[in-house]
Amino acid sequence: MIKHIIHDRLNIYSIPSTFLNIRIALGLLLIDMLIGVAGYIIIEGYRFIDAFYMVIITISTVGYTEVEPLSDAGQLFSTFYIVVNIGLFAYLLAVFSNYVIQGEIFKKMHLNLIRNNIEKLSDHVILCGYGRYGKEISSHFHKQSLSYVVIDQAPEKIEILQKSVEKILYIQDDATLDETLLAAGIDRASALICALSDDSDNVFTVLTARQLNPKITIISRAKDPRSEKKLLLAGANHVVMPENLGGFYMATLVSKPNAVKFFSFITNEYQSDMGFEEISFQDAPDPCKHRSIKDLKIREYTGVNIIGFKTSKGHYTVNPSPDTVLVPDSSFIVLGDHTQLKKLRAYLEDFESFHNR
Repeated sequence: MIKHIIHDRLNIYSIPSTFLNIRIALGLLLIDMLIGVAGYIIIEGYRFIDAFYMVIITISTVGYTEVEPLSDAGQLFSTFYIVVNIGLFAYLLAVFSNYVIQGEIFKKMHLNLIRNNIEKLSDHVILCGYGRYGKEISSHFHKQSLSYVVIDQAPEKIEILQKSVEKILYIQDDATLDETLLAAGIDRASALICALSDDSDNVFTVLTARQLNPKITIISRAKDPRSEKKLLLAGANHVVMPENLGGFYMATLVSKPNAVKFFSFITNEYQSDMGFEEISFQDAPDPCKHRSIKDLKIREYTGVNIIGFKTSKGHYTVNPSPDTVLVPDSSFIVLGDHTQLKKLRAYLEDFESFHNR
């Protein structure tokens, strides 16, 4: 209670940050110099360089000798000019002190660096919300070396991001706003994840993101089952309800504990060397398109297993037959260890060379 009262009293006597503005200070300094130069030229008939010299030694209070002896009008002008500059100097000093003591200079440098790094990103992921789920998502992205930008407007969460060991790119703003998503590079991003705590905020963010980038993949969290349909209508590709997933996981641990443990093992990158990969028709090299599993010979050259097939209509087939063909809007789901998956990527990139050997 006492702490809040002291804080409020300090705020009463503190100068508003909008008053101590570096742009205002520089603008006043420029106007002051122009008035000084014009005054010496008009009153004393100085050349521009001489008038500029007089302005500089007057503002800086160095006190060198005048270029030429001043007339009475020139002395009167200099007197008022010096008085005005005392106030201006005090304001400039206050602005500079505020930027140094409050860390505004370094804060702006830091934010400019983040903005420049975000502008260089392409095919990255935008993560809206850095709560419990956002932190977990961010951790997985970091482990997978994926490029991503976090958006959150809560100061305490931004402080956590700033103190993080990982160098996380972030924007402190409202994710539902067009300008915020544009600043995060949504026009260049490959995916967006809405992990905000409020379902209505997720709906607005999804709707805004879909309008700004019709091709982006959008995944949203939902707490209320009634929000799922709204999110899908707003433009989300996938809606995840963590509570439902958690309940399903715990229930399955009772009926099929070993199967669940095995699946958790192979999907846990901290314990297992195994992982999944998707070979979609869209991302596959041209020589691999319209080919069957038998013709692709993926297991023969890389060791990975094709365990699933997603049809063009969105249906899934487990352990597809060797005659299954990769057609438009379809994809293969493969399973293998990290070495095998690395071989798979190299194999797909140089598919023709492998078959021409």
